[in-house]
Amino acid sequence: MSDFDSAPTEMLEMPMATGVVTEEYINHIRKVNDVFYDQIKISDQKAAYIFTFMLAFLISSAEGRGVFTFARYTEGSWPAAILSGGLAIASVASILSAILVVLPRRAEKSTSLFWGTWPQHRPIFEHAAQRSDVSYLFHEYLNNADVLSLIARQKYRCVSYAFRGLVFTVIAYILLLLAT
Repeated sequence: MSDFDSAPTEMLEMPMATGVVTEEYINHIRKVNDVFYDQIKISDQKAAYIFTFMLAFLISSAEGRGVFTFARYTEGSWPAAILSGGLAIASVASILSAILVVLPRRAEKSTSLFWGTWPQHRPIFEHAAQRSDVSYLFHEYLNNADVLSLIARQKYRCVSYAFRGLVFTVIAYILLLLAT
């Protein structure tokens, strides 16, 4: 269970005082959108750092490159072969997880805030603007926060796998150096 799955839900059970969406709620949901968007950008940056480190490690280290040669497993000792296999698996898993972070995401619902579905949302937006419908804006921000939350959780899950792979790579590398 991740930290995100155990969030408190008591606020969800509180009834709204009125049916009117006030400026405070609009400002708050805007801030939620901004924070979620920033967290998505941060996860992409973390993935880029991990990917860059792993790639530099594999290119610059003879031991790192060596774990991908067949001779490493046939000519070396069993402990070195096992550690080499662990290093290879951990480094590939870390790189693949980092790549998965930056892949585009697809969500079941969309809002007018997503450029890909703007043609479908533009007429609805125009209609709401003609009526000065503030609740439309609130619900668009609310739905967009749901989408951004989903994307952020998916990305952070992959970042955590990439980081774990990085840690296992470093541990396996150190143990391999000690074993040889």
